[in-house]
Parts: sequence; structure tokens; C-alpha cells
Amino acid sequence: MPINAIAARALRLLCVAALLAAPLAAAQDYPSKPVRLIVPFPPGGPTDIVGRLVAQKLSESLGQQVVVENRPGAGGTVGSDSAAKSAADGYTLLYGSTSTLAIAPSIYRNLPYDPRTAFVPVTRVSSGAILIAVNAQVPANTLKEFIALAKAKPGQLNYGSAGSGTPPHLAGELFKTVAGVDLVHVPYKGGAPAINDLAGGQVQAIFEGLPSLLPFIRGGKVRALAISGARRDPALPDVPTTAEAGLPELQASFWSGLVAPAGTPEAIVSRLNVATLEALATPEVRETLTRQGLEAAGTSPQEFRKFIDAEIEKWGRVAKASGAKVD
Repeated sequence: MPINAIAARALRLLCVAALLAAPLAAAQDYPSKPVRLIVPFPPGGPTDIVGRLVAQKLSESLGQQVVVENRPGAGGTVGSDSAAKSAADGYTLLYGSTSTLAIAPSIYRNLPYDPRTAFVPVTRVSSGAILIAVNAQVPANTLKEFIALAKAKPGQLNYGSAGSGTPPHLAGELFKTVAGVDLVHVPYKGGAPAINDLAGGQVQAIFEGLPSLLPFIRGGKVRALAISGARRDPALPDVPTTAEAGLPELQASFWSGLVAPAGTPEAIVSRLNVATLEALATPEVRETLTRQGLEAAGTSPQEFRKFIDAEIEKWGRVAKASGAKVD
């Protein structure tokens, strides 16, 4: 082989080696500056509260500040799209949820990102049950009685939600499908006004997280009928699970997790995964999650990937059956 050809080949090999070594070196030095964590919802809500706790713990573990940036809009899809289009270097992360990573692909006609290809999962962080509740004046003390009432009055009972495309909305649509009833969806701009109208009797039912409803239940304005999940909640030990109440098909939950833009180096993803799992094992984090009606749900990146895919399929079937769409 001519000397020039040998030299050219050696140069190419050196270039390839340099390209392969660059991501590894970057991962070893990571993080060398503050990390941005996009929370695609307004401050103060459950997702923001847990997201900020995750950011705090990651800051402690990584030795660099993890700064929360709230980017609300369009059910969380505005901030999620911003994260998807960010550099895949580990310095922009997204605190995703059921809405943005599982429901959005089925209900938004022109969603600017695909959760399956736009992100690399880091870990699921939390999971929380959904409570089925009615206004205290509704003549139904059990889930079976409410289903019977709804079947006797098709299209006459309303359920409120935090907005179109949110987990409470789709949980209500799932309930309609598996229970075989016709309820009218009334979307609100957030969970608080929906719950207030439930307590006031403007809507008859809701599918929400336990912490938000608990004060109204204890105040006698709202009646809990059943809770999703495998077990009863200690805060409401007399309220049966949906399976115990005769509706095992109603399996829905609020969940959240950490993802990074697709192409983020595996070594960085692995470091973020380990740091987050360590945080989830601390009493402080577990106690904070419990106060929000949530529990720790740490996973490997691969497990979170399978979970997201399964959730997209499940909520896609619900959206198709219900015809739920958001322009």
C-alpha cells in the first residue's frame, strides 16, 4: 500500500477514534455547568412540586445546580417540545408526565414531538392513584350504585376535569368505556376550579388525585367511591379499590418521570438514573411524595421505555374509543 494511502487511512482512524472518545470524555466531565430541568406546567402544582424536589436532590448528587424552568402551555406540550429540540448533552432535561409522554400523542392533532423518538428515558419517578368521587348529594354510595344511576340517566350527569387531555379527563373517558355509561365531560382550567364545582354541585363526579379531594371528603361535600391501584389508601381505608368495587378494568394513574433529549450519551443517562434512584430512596423524598398522594416508582431507563410505550398504547385506545381530541 502506498505511503500516502497508509497515512490517509491512519488519519481517518484517528478521526474516528476522536469522534468516539468525545462523548465519553464529555460524560466523564458531566456536569461542568448548571443543568436546566424543564417542568412544562405552572409553579405550585404536583408535577412542579415533585420536579423541584428532584432538581434539588440532583443538584446535591451531581455537584452542579439543577435549575427548574417552568414552561407551561397546551397541556404541557409547549415545554416538552422545547426540551425535545434542545441539545442532547445532558444540560437540558424534561420532567415529563402521563399527559406529555403518554396521552398527548393520541389527542393533539399536530403534536410537534413524538415521545417515543424525541426523548431517551432516564427513570420513572412517581406514581399516584386516581380517586373516583361524586358530590355528596348524588344518590350513590358505591361505585355500582353510581354506574346504575349513570345508566338510568344517560347524558345527564357531568364530570369535571383539570382540562381536555389531562389524566383526569382520559380517566373519565376510560371509566365511561369500561362501565358502559354516558357522562358529559366539563373541562376546567385546572384541577382546583373543577373540584370546587364538584363540591358545589355544578358537576356530579370527578376523577382526581386523593390529596386534592381529601379536604372536601372530610368536610362532607364530596363522597369517595373507589380508588385505582392495587391497594387501598391509608388515608381512606374504607374506600375500596376499583377492582374491589367491581371494575377491575379501570386501571389508571398519575405518573411522572425524567427524560432527556434523544441522543444524550448513555453514560450521562446512566449517571442521572443512579442519582435519581438514590434520591428516591431517601426518607425526605418518600415523605414528600406521600403528602402528594404519590409513591416512589424508580426504574431503569429500559423499564421506563417499555412503560411509556405501553401507556401510549393504552391511552391511545381510550382516546380512539372516546373520540377525545385537542386542537
